[in-house]
Amino acid sequence: MSFDNWNVAEEEGEEELQDTSFFEGRRDVILFCVDCSQSMQELRDDVVYEDVKTSHLLTALDAAMQVQKKKTVSGPNDWVGILLYNTSRPNDSNNRTSEIKKGTSLYQPLAPIGVDSIQELIRLIEDARDDPEHLKKTFPPLPGTKMPMGDVFTSCNWVLRDSAPKTASKRIFLITDDDNPSPSSTKMLTSARTTLIDLMQSGCQIEPFFISSTEKPFDVTKFYSSVLPSNVLGEEDSEASGVLPDSISITRIDDLLEQMRFHEQPKRAVFNVPFELGKGFTIGVKGYGLVTEQKKGSYLYFIDLGDRMEVARSRTVYVDEEKEAEVSRNKALFGMKLGADEDGGGGDDMGLGPSRVVKHGQRPFYTADEVQSFRTLGLDPGIKLLGFKDKKELAFEDNVKHSIFIYPDELKYSGSKRTFSALLQKMLEKRKIGLVRALVRRNSSPVFCALLPQAEKVEEGGWCEPGGFHLIVLPFADDIRAAPIEEQLRASEKVKDAAKNWIDKLCLKNGTYPPDSYPNPSLAYHNAQLQAVAFREEFDDQSFEDLTRSKYDMIHKRAGALLEDWKKTLVKDENFNNVLATSGVKRKADISVDEAELRSKYESGELSKLRMDQLKDFLRNKGQSVSGKKVELIKRVEEYLDNRS
Repeated sequence: MSFDNWNVAEEEGEEELQDTSFFEGRRDVILFCVDCSQSMQELRDDVVYEDVKTSHLLTALDAAMQVQKKKTVSGPNDWVGILLYNTSRPNDSNNRTSEIKKGTSLYQPLAPIGVDSIQELIRLIEDARDDPEHLKKTFPPLPGTKMPMGDVFTSCNWVLRDSAPKTASKRIFLITDDDNPSPSSTKMLTSARTTLIDLMQSGCQIEPFFISSTEKPFDVTKFYSSVLPSNVLGEEDSEASGVLPDSISITRIDDLLEQMRFHEQPKRAVFNVPFELGKGFTIGVKGYGLVTEQKKGSYLYFIDLGDRMEVARSRTVYVDEEKEAEVSRNKALFGMKLGADEDGGGGDDMGLGPSRVVKHGQRPFYTADEVQSFRTLGLDPGIKLLGFKDKKELAFEDNVKHSIFIYPDELKYSGSKRTFSALLQKMLEKRKIGLVRALVRRNSSPVFCALLPQAEKVEEGGWCEPGGFHLIVLPFADDIRAAPIEEQLRASEKVKDAAKNWIDKLCLKNGTYPPDSYPNPSLAYHNAQLQAVAFREEFDDQSFEDLTRSKYDMIHKRAGALLEDWKKTLVKDENFNNVLATSGVKRKADISVDEAELRSKYESGELSKLRMDQLKDFLRNKGQSVSGKKVELIKRVEEYLDNRS
């Protein structure tokens, strides 16, 4: 049995060894709940298309279509549906909508992202642009009345209960321009609050998109401040004043899609572990990844069967090379290279406790459970507080990985939020950081982390930074490398001053880089092509805009003259044409040789052309002895290949 690359098998088994109960479902369910009242269908000029009339309802449906098109690439396993309310359009009896309240219509049943349903929505939008009255005919608004919001939330609950996957994260995108759907009715307000609580207790979140305009400002205090939870609307101050945060208030209907982009991806916890503050004193916390690299989707392999193409399914099989038979993964052992090659001597008992005696030239082997225990040091997932330090002790270079944001979780430990908040406030007050030992996955290794407190902060426009801790992974002593100090030529002060002039002119606005404004151009271009193929559209690469591309005209206009001055000053510098001589570093040669190449040399009688280190490397990987002269090594390789022929 071969044990080459023993550590690879361990990485393959990572998902199996992890406790997946700590993670939330990967699928995302979005139910668009759109108001179809008279005001939502009022016609106005379209700012994008000339001589075309539009409405808030049409823009909302267009935003829902754009989100679904994007999800065909970014989230093909997600589910989406569209529920319309304040309309007299009847429901399709085949859609199991008997429990949906009168006045609501399930236009797009909750289902996985599909090209057919999106194309149907595209046709509806195109027909509405050709005929401004098309939406009123298709979804006639309720005449002279409004539907109670309690009934709207009840209908949403039935749709999600009957259709949504149990393990998915469920959200409702509520889109309306009506700030008082139940005027002067305490009974309806109470009913709406009660049904919304039932909806949220079933694991659903609501994301409101309130359309506000100069002609018709949206006043949240009339109704929704008494119905929606405070964490949805924002701070109590904003509720009292009637001013909405930008995250839910849309002053220009054209910004609807832009606001949805911020809410499109759900906030999923990457771990849920206990946080031990002291002996017998534990609270629950969840960790959220604030930065996640977006990558192109994995490719699939297809088999051409002549009349059709089918996806090739792959599976991993473990084979005993000697018996040429498949073996169970549970019977596989893990080995590693240890010990001296020839006369380096074997290890002796160093007082490290019970150990196996391994003969010289042999390798120790371990079970999967033993390998996992080496990795985790026998610890269970969790975070343990070790102590505190001054905040100034945390250096910038200690940030070797992106941090994880932790937040309290009441599910397993009651009182976690209160205790978490008290710890946070005291650490902020005393300007301290915490030192913790963290093991957040069952198959990961424990690490030391800094616990950096973050105060709750409401920025201009309503965006809120929640209070919590950033878990910053600290480097071990083995990870730290000293930067090479080499003698370099220095620019003169005159050259520096000339460079500073044009740099000051090209500095970013407010001195910060806004990553939300610059999507990855390679990923966006790839996804745009996939979308075009999925919807059988012609892809126009000329229409693709790379937002990261430098605006050369603007650069030249702002700092062109200063750049020319800097170049002239640089040419006159005494060190301009001087170059420091550097000595090259020789890289270690690759001595590995694969079995196919070695067998080819064996069959042609050219094994003697291989070097000693290549022969030893091959024999070592096959668990054979590597002692002796070159003739003995060649003989040992020949015997091994003869037994495999």
